[in-house]
Amino acid sequence: METEDKTPMPETHIYKETPDCNIQLDIHHPAESNGHVIVWIHGGALINGSREGATGRATPYLNAGYTVFSIDYRLAPETKIPHIIEDVQDALLWVLANGETVADVDPTWMGIIGHSAGGYLSLVTGTFDSPPRAIVAFYGYGDILGDWYGKPDEFYRTTQPLVSEEDAFSVVTGPPVTSSDERSGSTKFYLYCRQQGLWLHHVGGQDPATNGAFFKPYCPEFNVSPNFPPTLMLHGTNDTDVPYAQSVQMAAALKDQNIPHKLITIEGGGHGFDRNAEDPQVIAAFSRILSFLKEHV
Repeated sequence: METEDKTPMPETHIYKETPDCNIQLDIHHPAESNGHVIVWIHGGALINGSREGATGRATPYLNAGYTVFSIDYRLAPETKIPHIIEDVQDALLWVLANGETVADVDPTWMGIIGHSAGGYLSLVTGTFDSPPRAIVAFYGYGDILGDWYGKPDEFYRTTQPLVSEEDAFSVVTGPPVTSSDERSGSTKFYLYCRQQGLWLHHVGGQDPATNGAFFKPYCPEFNVSPNFPPTLMLHGTNDTDVPYAQSVQMAAALKDQNIPHKLITIEGGGHGFDRNAEDPQVIAAFSRILSFLKEHV
């Protein structure tokens, strides 16, 4: 849900230096801080997007007093899943080590919020040795080995022109990037991956048919432990990008481990349903999100 944002411009910090690029985060300060932290993780299939996507979307949390750290991470396919998740983990460690100094917050009171692939990464943080206090995942997913990502997707094959391999790779053959603005046209690469069922091959760097075990540690659904934090998931029943069933399955995995959780179903909602701030279901959902955060973060 986006509302008018009257908060100051965010301040940018480098949280990690690699030989090929520096990886940054933005700190969005609320007008009145409650001293607690939200780490916001952008979506984009691990291929697109950037930390700047938090503009507008962070506003409900800022209005509730949370300091929001919106993070970049290196994008696929130039960078593969293990290093992407490593970046997220390093971002959280940076916030824990520096949050008090740079933002006058207690970073041990940390919640994670992510959308789509950011929702996936948010769920992954629940498997870390030191997980956050709570997770909110918008139309995320816990099983990247499922057919929905591993086989050609009929929705993308029938609603979009087929992208050739040559066109797909023409925009993603450079050095590592942390924002899709550093490339041109990388949406074509995503469409190619979905149309051909090759997302796992190119984002993971492995063939799931011959090395499915490689991906298992990166599937939150299969790695829920008793230490997994309370989790709130939101998903629309008409999501054509990430199946609603992904959140249903994740909820079942959390239930099996007696993890406090809730799945908010948006009837008829599509991917990115939360952008419709006037939808009564969205308004009600954000009320529940803020109550959940107040309880746990």
